[in-house]
Amino acid sequence: MTVVLEYLENTVKATPEKNAFVGENGGLTFAELYEKSRAVGSFLHERGVYKKPVVVFMEKSADMVAAFLGVAYGGCYYVPLDAEMPTYRIRQIFEAVSPSLVIRDDASQQILATLEVPCDILSFADISTCRINDPALATLRQAAIDTDPLYVVFTSGSTGTPKGVTASHRSVIDYIEQLCPVLGVDETTVFGNQSPLYLDACLKELIPTLKYGATTHFIPKSLFMFPVKLIQYINAHGINTICWVASALGLVAALGALDKATPHTLRTIAFGSEVFAIKHLNRWRKALPQARFIHLYGPTEATGMSLYYILERDFAEHETVPIGRPFPNTGVLLLDENGDEPPSGEAGEICIRGTCLCLGYFNDPARTQAAFVQNPHAPFLDLLYKTGDLGRRGADSLYYFLSRKDHQIKHMGYRIELTEIEWVATRIPGVQLACAVFDDDASRIILYYMAEAGTEKSAVQAALKAELPRYMQPHALFPLDSLPQTTGGKIDRVTLLTRYKESKVK
Repeated sequence: MTVVLEYLENTVKATPEKNAFVGENGGLTFAELYEKSRAVGSFLHERGVYKKPVVVFMEKSADMVAAFLGVAYGGCYYVPLDAEMPTYRIRQIFEAVSPSLVIRDDASQQILATLEVPCDILSFADISTCRINDPALATLRQAAIDTDPLYVVFTSGSTGTPKGVTASHRSVIDYIEQLCPVLGVDETTVFGNQSPLYLDACLKELIPTLKYGATTHFIPKSLFMFPVKLIQYINAHGINTICWVASALGLVAALGALDKATPHTLRTIAFGSEVFAIKHLNRWRKALPQARFIHLYGPTEATGMSLYYILERDFAEHETVPIGRPFPNTGVLLLDENGDEPPSGEAGEICIRGTCLCLGYFNDPARTQAAFVQNPHAPFLDLLYKTGDLGRRGADSLYYFLSRKDHQIKHMGYRIELTEIEWVATRIPGVQLACAVFDDDASRIILYYMAEAGTEKSAVQAALKAELPRYMQPHALFPLDSLPQTTGGKIDRVTLLTRYKESKVK
C-alpha cells in the first residue's frame, strides 16, 4: 500500500451506502465521501496546486474529512484548522505554512475575512461538486510515493511558536496497521470521536473507519459538560469504541454520571495523553466489567500512539497503570542524560524509533534536528525521536510513564515530579481531579483541584501533609468547580499557572 486513500477505495467497493462519518449537521456514506474527496482532488489539479500545503479551515464534520482526503487526492497535504482555535495561533500557522489555498466552510468564512490571508479561499461546498477527472487522478497516483506528506498538524511549542509536525502516508499506514488489531476494529466498530480534527488524535477513528468500513460519530462537544447526556448519546447511537484523553473519562466518573447511567454499548475504551486517576478508572471498570480497557501512549511526532497496555487485572489506588509494550514495528529506548540506557527500573527519557516517525517539523530544521536524533548505539543511520517524557522499565518488562521532563521541577534542592503530587491528591477521599503547577519565579508549588460537595480544604491539606514530604507539599491550594481544558480535552496547565500569577498581581 502506497497511500492512505487505498483504504477508502477498497471499502467503497464493499459498502458504498454505509454511513462513514456522522455529525451534528449530517454525515456522509462511503460513496459520498469517495465522490466528494475525488472532486476536491480534481479541482486542485485543475488549479495547478500540487505537492503544496492546503489549509482546511472547517468545523468538525464529515465534510472536513472529505476535504482532508480530497487534498491527498490532489497530491497535496492538508493543514487542519478550526474556528475554536485562538486567532493568534491561526495567524501563526498561516505564517508558518504559507498555504497555496484555503478550503473553508460557512462557519469559518467570517474569521478568515479578518485574517487577510494572502491566498485563495474557496468554499468546500463549491469545489466538492467539481467534475471528477479520473485520468488526472490516476496520473497523480502513479507519481505518489509512501513518504509523501499527508498532513501537517501543529502542536504547542515551548517557545510559544507552534510546531508543524509533518506525517507521511507511510507512517500513518504503519500506525493504523499496528493499532487496529489492538483495538479490535472491524466492520461492526462504531467509534465515538472526542478529539478535534486538527489534532493527530483523531487518526485513531478516521483511518480505521476507512480501512474496515466502520462508522464514526462526532460527539457534540457540548455533551462533555453533561456526562449523563453524553452516556445517553453513546447508547442511542450504538457507539462501542472510544479513544479519549484520560481527563474526559475522568470527568465522567468524577461527576458521578456512571452511577446514574451506564454506557452499555461500549466494548472498547482506550485512553491516554494524561495520567488516569486509578479511582476513576476503577469506576469505569466496575460499570463495564465486560469491556476491554486499553492504555495508549505516544507522541504526535511518532504519528500517534507507540505503546499499549491491555488491562488484565485490578489496580489499587497507589499503583500506576503501565504504558505497556511497543506496537509491532516500533522501537523504544530509554536514555539517560549521557545517552546511555539506564539500569532496569531507573528513569530515562523515552525515545522512539521506526517507520512511525514523522518527517520532522515543517520548515523548521533546527527544532527537527534537536528532537530527531541519531541513535547513539547504532553504527548506521537510525533516527530516534526524543519525546521529552521520562519513563522506566519494570521487572515485568513493561514500560511505565513517570512524567514530562518539563513537569519535573527543582525545589528546595530536590527534583520533584508534579504528577506525583497530583496522584497523591486524587487518592484523597472527595478529590475528583487535580493539577499541580510551579511558579518558578516565587519557587512555589500550587495545587488546583475539583472536589465533591462537603470536602473541606483543610482536610485535603492535612492529607497532603500526611502523604507528601515537606519539600513536595503545595504552598497554596485552590478548589475549583471545574478545571480548564485545552481544545484537545487535556487539563490546561498553562491557564492555571497564568491564573495564579495574575492573582498575585491583583
